[in-house]
This record gives sequence, structure tokens and C-alpha cells, in this order.
Amino acid sequence: MKVTGYAYAWDVLDAPGFPDRAAELEADEVAVALSYHSTRAATPWSENGSSVVARHAAFYRPVREQAWQGKELRPSTPDWMTRPDSGGDAVRLLNAAGIPAAAWLVLTHNSQLGAAFPDVAVRNCFGEVYPWALCPAQPAVREYSATLTAEAVDGLELSSVILEACGPLGVVHQHQHEKTDGVWAPAVARLLSVCCCAACAGGWVERGHDAETVREQLRGEVRRLIASGDLTQTGDKLLPSVRDGILETRQAATDALRRAVLDCLPSGTRIVLHGALDEWVTGALPGLTPAAPADADAVVLQNWAPGQSSVDAVAVARAKLPKDVAVGSYVTAVAAGPVPDIEAYVTELGKAGADELHLYHLGLAGPARWPDLLAASAAAHRR
Repeated sequence: MKVTGYAYAWDVLDAPGFPDRAAELEADEVAVALSYHSTRAATPWSENGSSVVARHAAFYRPVREQAWQGKELRPSTPDWMTRPDSGGDAVRLLNAAGIPAAAWLVLTHNSQLGAAFPDVAVRNCFGEVYPWALCPAQPAVREYSATLTAEAVDGLELSSVILEACGPLGVVHQHQHEKTDGVWAPAVARLLSVCCCAACAGGWVERGHDAETVREQLRGEVRRLIASGDLTQTGDKLLPSVRDGILETRQAATDALRRAVLDCLPSGTRIVLHGALDEWVTGALPGLTPAAPADADAVVLQNWAPGQSSVDAVAVARAKLPKDVAVGSYVTAVAAGPVPDIEAYVTELGKAGADELHLYHLGLAGPARWPDLLAASAAAHRR
């Protein structure tokens, strides 16, 4: 199994010994976040502090006026970094150390832009805006994502381009001090994740539906499901034609976003797509559209929760995806509770058909968790 380790620019540049640790891990490539959402990230390897507070989503490459002039949306720069091209510098440092570097790009997750431009953010059936979620149906969002991608890779030697949030985000997402855990059944969360913005509504109309009628049906189903008091419900009573129209609209927008991004990349770029087999999934790893596998060299599944369900998901993906598309397993070594036997878990994922281990996270995992990373990588290489 190929091993891709994930890291932030400050992990590579500011924590002593990062290239040596990546070499010890035998990482086949290190994915550097060149575009990332707001976060507070622990820095256990740093000699100068305990964490980095990235107050807002930022682009870790130069924001060139000639590239962004006249565009409705443009990224912010990270004033918590001292280098104007911290992402590029991190990639170049890794290249100089003989370690292949990948571009890790988060596209539609940007709370700063969603708050400043609510018209391009996901809007649910009650008219509530999700500022963390830029809607792929909006032309400005696709233009932003494409320009971001082109500028991210400009002038860098990269082993892969890894696309996170290359599709819709939804209702279930960590947001400030989250107070929604355990409130919504899966069916409710799915319906509240349907974007009802003007662009998405226009897609429903193109497919023969009245937009306000669709919104009313969504609101009615959400209220009915909540009133039932059953938090296990996974199905709804939307008309099949309405459900199909919603999904077709979402998938068309997701395909348009991905193609706009890919059109900006040099021919031959290795494309890694974070995704899910469930077509209704929203978030950092959104549901794959029927056309998505043909555009990717690898699809990475969320396998952070150890156990048989994750192993089974890999087996299903390997059976469904084309043989020339690698299946990646996204595994974390920095969860609140460590994986009981991460070495055995990675081995089982490999047996189920995983071709790649995507290992989170080379900066967040300090000395206490580093043995877990080493064990996971060793298991992957044995496969």
C-alpha cells in the first residue's frame, strides 16, 4: 500500500526534524495543506508553542492580484504565518529532502467566504445559511475553486493533487461550540443538507419541479421526522421524482465543480479525490457522482472509525470502482481514543482492497502517538 501522510505548512517549516520523521515513517508522499479551513492545530513537535490558531480559512500560497482581479470570491492570506509562500516553501523543502510532496486542497469549506457572501453558501429548506459550506451550483464558487487550484500548483513539483470538499457540504459539521450532536436522525440530517439556494432551485425547475413546492416538501418531512421522536430513521417520504430531481441537480453541480478544477491542472497530474460511496453524503468527503471515478486516479474513503463497517466499505469500493482507480483508506492516529491495534486495522483494510493508506496526521501526532503512525505505515508497506 502506498502511504500518504498529511501535514500543515507550519509542521514542515517550523517543527524541527520533520523531513527526518517523514523519512522514518517511509511516507511515499506528504500532502501539504495549501488551502485549508479555520482551525486550532496542536504543534507537539514545536519548540516555541503548543498550537497554531488559524482564525479563518486561508490560502498558503501568494494571492496574486493578476490571478484574482475582478473575481467575486478570493481567498485570504494567513497572517499567522511569517512566510508569504509558506505552502510553496514547505513543498520545496520536502522536494529538497527527496520526499515527494502532494498539494492538499480544501475547496468548498470556507466559513469566512460563506459569511461574507451568503448568496453563494448552502441554504437549507428553512432558508438558513450554512456559512461553512460554499455551494458548487454557484458559478462564483466554481470559478473560485478553479482559480484556487491553478494558483496552488503554480510553479511547484507535486506528486499528486488531493481534493477535499470537492462537492457539497451539509448540516452536520463542526461549527464553533457545536450543540447539535444526537439531535437529528440520519434522514433529517440528509434533508437538512439539501441546498435550496437560487442556483440549486433553478436546477430543480429545469427538471420539471416547482422550487417552492420542493422546499415545502422538505420542510414538511423534516418536521414529521423530528416529531416522530425516532433518531434511527434513515428513510423519508419524499416523492421519488422529487428525490431524484434533488440528487440529479446536486450531482450535476458537483461534476461541474470538479471539471472546472481539473481543467486548471496540467495534463498528467495525479488526482486524488476524497469521497464517499453513498451518493447523498455531504462534507469533506462528499458522495461520488457516477462520473467522478473516471476523473480520479484514486478515491479516498473515510475510515477513521475502526471496525468491520470500515473494512466492508473498502471491500465494496474495490468492487464498484474501476480497477485502475486506487482505493485509499483515510485513517487517523490522533482521535480522542487511539485505535486499539492500528497495525492490525490497516492490515485488514489492505486485505479488503485498499491500495493506499492516507495517514492523519504527521504534525498533530506528537511523540505519544508517533508509534501508532509507525505501526500503521509498517503494516501498509507489508501489504
